[in-house]
Amino acid sequence: MSTTSAKVLSTRAAAVAAVAVLALGAAARAETLADAIALAYQTNPTLLAQQAALRGVDETYVQARAGYGPTVTLQASVTTDNTNVPQSLSFGSQLTYETQTSNGAIVLSQPLYTGGRVAREVDAAQATVMAGREALRATEQTLLQTVIQAYVAVRHDQRALAIARDTLGLLERQQAEIDARYKVGEITRTDVAQTQERVAVARSLAVAAEVNLEVSRASYLQTVGQLPGTLDPEPPLDKLLPKTFDAADAAVLAANPQLRQALFTERASAAKVAAAKAQTRPTLSLQGSGGYTGGNLGLHTPFAQFGYNLTASAVASMPISTAGLTSSLIRQAVETNSVDRIGIETARRQALFNAAQAWRQMSGLLESVTIDQQAVDAAKIAFEGSSQEGKLGLRTTLDVLIAEQDLYSAEITLADAQRDAYVAEAALLNATGGLRVEAFAPDLARYAPERYFDRVSRTPLWSPWEPAVAAFDHLAAPGEAPPPPPPKP
Repeated sequence: MSTTSAKVLSTRAAAVAAVAVLALGAAARAETLADAIALAYQTNPTLLAQQAALRGVDETYVQARAGYGPTVTLQASVTTDNTNVPQSLSFGSQLTYETQTSNGAIVLSQPLYTGGRVAREVDAAQATVMAGREALRATEQTLLQTVIQAYVAVRHDQRALAIARDTLGLLERQQAEIDARYKVGEITRTDVAQTQERVAVARSLAVAAEVNLEVSRASYLQTVGQLPGTLDPEPPLDKLLPKTFDAADAAVLAANPQLRQALFTERASAAKVAAAKAQTRPTLSLQGSGGYTGGNLGLHTPFAQFGYNLTASAVASMPISTAGLTSSLIRQAVETNSVDRIGIETARRQALFNAAQAWRQMSGLLESVTIDQQAVDAAKIAFEGSSQEGKLGLRTTLDVLIAEQDLYSAEITLADAQRDAYVAEAALLNATGGLRVEAFAPDLARYAPERYFDRVSRTPLWSPWEPAVAAFDHLAAPGEAPPPPPPKP
């Protein structure tokens, strides 16, 4: 073996080793769709803000339920009174009396019956909390769909760039062959110009593909929180998708978060109507106080005497007239509930439309993927045959260039169809309520809104008689407001 050949082989071996190292490094940094979803779920500001908003909504239940419990107030006062009494008109002398008094009391009030107002306010708060959970679930699904779109877009644009570069390399090699044949007089200047034009177009397409990839990477960074590395193929969604169009509609009606949010919102406003009506009913409460009164009866004897008192009373009240305020509040609550009832139908129609649109797009795109794959296979055979026939003079240069362009277009069309089909599948899962974090990242610790609710709903001053007061208030409350059902798993 010559020294030159040895150097060439050594150089090629070093190049292969370098490529292998780079490949191993890329593999070590490979990301999956589950990784992207997990990172976005933990860091996305929109989702974190929605979680905080739900915790604020949970407090409305605590505030409403506080209406069952006692209120305790501490009162205290100190009063000094100076009185001047004239003793004689002739000498102008006078006698000064100074009186000092102090009072202190602890006042306790325990409602026994609020006309059902607190009962219905608690029902409304509970339904509002459930609506907030559905809003959080909708935000989670929207985030997952956005992550999927960003992930698939990056992979698509990486593939498109690879196709564009492969095509450019192929045309550049073809141009070198054309130039060589032109120099020996086998072809004309027209063939050279045609090849140069196609090479220029291929370079422009490669630059455009690079720009599109950088835009997709920026979108990925915005959604996920970091730039993408080497992305593994996205997992198939077949097992998560409904099998038929009717099954998709049934899933929408059962689990679509926007529709369920509208249902809970209507339940909350219906309970608020009953709470407004309860303000026309009598109320009953127990009140008690204990304290002292102290003071002096003469000069320079402050706080000489003290008296202690304990009082207890049952107070019943019945509203007679509120100058139309209560009637107006009832009418307002009724109209708000009417809006929410209409909102249910609006949400239902929108959810069914989204599911139908996604189903049709998915079905058409999946069929297109099959057809486009057949087109790519045929275009490859046509291009290979045209290339060989061109070298034998059986095909013109233009024929070969057209076959190459057909192959490029077929590969790009297939990549577009595969990307759009996957996005349509994710959109269908979003519409049917099946786009859940645990389906993609089962090991991820998900945010559990029930934990915060359970913690704050157990107030430290909970009274042992609260269940009895709540039961009586519910029993005699106006209207019907059954407890909302739990969300679908």
